[in-house]
Parts: sequence; C-alpha cells; structure tokens
Amino acid sequence: MTASVLIIGGSSGIGGALTRHYLASGAQVSVISRQPAPAQPLLTWLQDRLQTEQHSANVIAEALTQQPEIIFICNGVLHDEHAMPEKTIRQLDIDVLSARFASNVQVPALYLKLLFSYLCKQPAVKLLALSAKVGSIGDNTLGGWYSYRISKAALNMLIKNVSIEVGRLNKTAAIVSVHPGTTDTALSAPFQANLPEGQLQTPAATAERLAKVALGLTAEQSGNLLNWDGCLLPW
Repeated sequence: MTASVLIIGGSSGIGGALTRHYLASGAQVSVISRQPAPAQPLLTWLQDRLQTEQHSANVIAEALTQQPEIIFICNGVLHDEHAMPEKTIRQLDIDVLSARFASNVQVPALYLKLLFSYLCKQPAVKLLALSAKVGSIGDNTLGGWYSYRISKAALNMLIKNVSIEVGRLNKTAAIVSVHPGTTDTALSAPFQANLPEGQLQTPAATAERLAKVALGLTAEQSGNLLNWDGCLLPW
C-alpha cells in the first residue's frame, strides 16, 4: 500500500477520483486545489489560488511534510465558457491560446519548480502529470484542437526536461506525463456522443488505472509519455 500521495488539482474530475481511490486504499492523501476544502476529515486539503509564487511555495512546503511517495499533477483545461477546441487555425484566438498555456503548462511548471528540491532527494519518488494523447506529435493524424494540442505537447517537453535534470541528482526518481484515457468528466462531456463503445471510462475506473500505472512506474521510464495502461506513447 502507498503510504502518502499528493494530488495537485484534486478538485478536478480525475483528481477527485484519484483522491477518493487513494483514501479508500488507506493512504495518507494531501490535495492542493484552488477550491476551498470539502468536509473530509481524512484529507489534508490545501487551498492555493495561485495568487503569488511565494504563497504556492508555502502550500507546497506544507504538503511535503507528509513526504508523498506519489505525486499527481492534474491541472489542465480543454475548453471553457469562452472557447471550444479549434477545428481550423482560422479559429485560433491568441488570448485563448495564452489561457490554455497558463492552465496546461504554466501551472504545472510552477509546481514542478517548487517540487524540484524534493524530487531530487526523495528516494523512489514518482510524479505523474496528466497530459493527453492528442499532445503527441507522432500520433497526430487528424490536426485541429490547436491550443490544447500545442499546450499538451509543451507539457510533455516540460516533463522530459525536468526528468533529465532531476535524474542527474536522483537516479531513483520517475517523472512522466500520462494520458488518462477518455473519462466521463466535464472536460470530455461535449465530445462523448461519437465515441466508440467502451472507450469512455468512469472517473473511478480511470483513477484505478492511473494508480496501477503509478504503482508499476520505474525510474527507467522517467521522461516518457505513457498511455493509461502504462504503454509508451510517441512524442
């Protein structure tokens, strides 16, 4: 059993499911979220509205007192009330692109910066950042979804870079990005109608699959983009 888990972005659909999964397994769970804490006595919930880097650093420092063995970064946005994914570059809005970079790259980058010292010294620490298969350049045969694809591809490069730097100081660390699969959350809701039967997973099923990936993760896999089943995806 995993003794301690930190879930950043724990109020998201998948982040919340991971929180429930690990709580049910008896793990010590800490959550960092922009949202205020729910009524959950077994949970260490730390609110971070991302107002200043120093405040975020204080939140991370408090979370690390639990010495997490597994860390998930679940932050990310595909669409919101302002914009849906682009079907053509003619629909590209630079402000939307900037917003997607802020959510999908800048927020994870900030937390990785603040976690860096811990990742470099904690034996066998595992960090999994939720990415997306559509962020794979090699797998892209359809095009479209410019802002999301570009930002998730950038996230994958961020993870690769950090894994190299951490790996120089901690040969036992495993830092990866992972595609969770299509999950029945608000993120995927507008795109579920034409999915093949069996592709859409419940949040609980996705959490179980991701926890299995985390359990089997090794330092040799560090820097990779993994599928929900642990298989390697192309960059």
